Amino acid sequence: MSFWRRKNKASEEYSENLPSRALFWLILSFALLLTPQLDRLPVWLILVCLILAGWRWIAQQGRVRLPGRWLRTGIMLALVAAYLLREQGSFTVDTAASFFVLTVGLKWLETRTPRDFYVVFYILVYLATVNFLFHQEIHWALINIGAIALLLVGLQVLNAPDLTGGMKAGWYRLGGLLLKVLPVVVLLFVFFPRMAPLWSVPLVSGQARTGISDTMRPGDISSLAQSSDRAFRVTFGGPMPEYRDRYWRGLILDTLEDGTWRQSGRELYGSPGRVNIDGGVGELKPREYDVLMEPTDQRWAFALEGSVAVSDNVIKETSDLFRFLRPADSPVRYRLAREGGSEPGAVTLTRGEARSYLQLPAEGNPRARALANQLKQSTNDIGVIRALLARFREQPYYYTLRPPRMPDNGIDSLLFDEKRGFCAHYAGATTFVLRSAGIPARVVVGYQGGDNGAGDEYLIVRQYDAHAWVEAWVEGRGWMRVDPTAAIAPDRIESGLRDAVAEEGSFLEDSWTSAQRYGDVAVIQWASQQLDRINYKWQRWVVGYQGESQMDLMSRLPGGFGLRELGYLTAGIVGAGLLIAGLISALQMRRSERRDGYQRMLGSWYQLCGRAGVPVRNGETPEMLASRLAAAEPALGDFARLFARLINSHYYMPQSTGDDASNLKRLRRLLATMKRQLRRAARKRPGTFRTRLESEKHSLQSGKHSD
Repeated sequence: MSFWRRKNKASEEYSENLPSRALFWLILSFALLLTPQLDRLPVWLILVCLILAGWRWIAQQGRVRLPGRWLRTGIMLALVAAYLLREQGSFTVDTAASFFVLTVGLKWLETRTPRDFYVVFYILVYLATVNFLFHQEIHWALINIGAIALLLVGLQVLNAPDLTGGMKAGWYRLGGLLLKVLPVVVLLFVFFPRMAPLWSVPLVSGQARTGISDTMRPGDISSLAQSSDRAFRVTFGGPMPEYRDRYWRGLILDTLEDGTWRQSGRELYGSPGRVNIDGGVGELKPREYDVLMEPTDQRWAFALEGSVAVSDNVIKETSDLFRFLRPADSPVRYRLAREGGSEPGAVTLTRGEARSYLQLPAEGNPRARALANQLKQSTNDIGVIRALLARFREQPYYYTLRPPRMPDNGIDSLLFDEKRGFCAHYAGATTFVLRSAGIPARVVVGYQGGDNGAGDEYLIVRQYDAHAWVEAWVEGRGWMRVDPTAAIAPDRIESGLRDAVAEEGSFLEDSWTSAQRYGDVAVIQWASQQLDRINYKWQRWVVGYQGESQMDLMSRLPGGFGLRELGYLTAGIVGAGLLIAGLISALQMRRSERRDGYQRMLGSWYQLCGRAGVPVRNGETPEMLASRLAAAEPALGDFARLFARLINSHYYMPQSTGDDASNLKRLRRLLATMKRQLRRAARKRPGTFRTRLESEKHSLQSGKHSD
């Protein structure tokens, strides 16, 4: 029993050694650093971290006790076991980062002493860097910087908990340090050689991201249309294409299985290698355009029809599609150029390709097959396509974000009964009918449209711009775009989804916090565009400032710069910064000494004592020095003791010192009197001071050797 009492007593003593205000700033910083990870951390892990941090804070108030060693070990093993069971052996950068968050939460149960504070301090700084693996937007960067500022304030409180005005002074001190180092940081950011890593670990974690996938069921894209998340932004070297021409091709679905359209081949992930997120540098030419795409964890890129790759981080594959060399697990920028053609694909079809693009299930949807046979008998391939589009245009088909649930023969139900659907419904049905008529056809999935950003500088394509259309093969003309949505709801292609479903009122109906939902409120739209512009500039010129961008910028400077010159320049900037910082510190010290008359008086008195053969010893107080001076020179004793008392009163009892000016005059008179007394004594005993000084030095040296 006495053992546990001693343990609890020791725990309470440790808690008392850690100031509550310092612990408060530490916990607040941890909570702030958790916010960028809320979208990927499991709910139970967030709750565990908050409970453990709250336990530590309540224990600091003396309401509960921190757990002992055995209980801490049990809690740790239980939480680690729960985490491993949830992950079931998977290991990615995402799971490693989540496990790191769990270890930070467990650390709160053993944070008792200032030493523990320093450990948690550095761990949280590392957690801030981990956040940048998943979010690089400017608002998340500001949150991370704010959390670091809270940590630095807590560090100051830890080292000076009782300092009057310490909190305000701490924030002023942080601001001053930031202003001092900011020019150096900016220069190093611009000129420090930015070399790509030799290798990297993909961040792909298997968790779903918002965006199109390599499968399409009838209701998939209609669900995606309720999201206003960004898909990508585009900057054009020349004029933007018309809204109806903004078809951003992503991938092709050519196989129908159990009502789901799929790719016939598999997307193979590239092996871990160098990350190239900076494609395309320099000024955009008239037909070129830059795409800044949000992470998708997929290899496909999005491009306009008839484009060619300009940057080397995308490659063009068959069917006019573009792919990255590895999955896009972070924002990636690439550059393309429009050749001017509008028809994608090759000019001939092989027998195997024709068979693939005519594939259909053996049974199902008999009325759609009968319609195809009827159309085929009366006209050629072009006539079948035109007749089918005319049917969509003339009959009461509706474009809706609230499509009905389709039965097993869903295409028959859509074409002949319900006549209500979204782009995925109509694209799948059109492809089915064309294939039934012997016309090779395929579903193309991507985006259509895009809204202008602030100042019409760039285009913003969002998830609700996701679209599916059809490409049909016509002998002699190649692949033709066939978009049934354009026949049913031309407003969707001419001006966007908002106008197409305006009467239905279903646009972003579940997204109350989305600024795009309130398109008729000018102030909200203006604010949203300005915030997006800031973030876009940040992504392009700060986060995307990589090797190619840096070398392009350096090549525009007079004389041009290479990697070697950049290295020399960086070394010069660091050296100049250190030299300037040293000079500023020295000038500030001299200036403060000049402003502090008491410090000057004390320095002059130390010099006087040295001339009298009584040099100052390390850690010696003014009163101790006055006693030794009085023993060596009795005539100076009273003056020295009075001088020491005045110095001590100024530094340790400022409220009793009175007028500083009169006290300084008094100290100056005392110092002048002691100097006169010392000169008189020196004339009477010329060898005494030198002998005493040498003896004092010898005793100091012998004391050091004995230590």
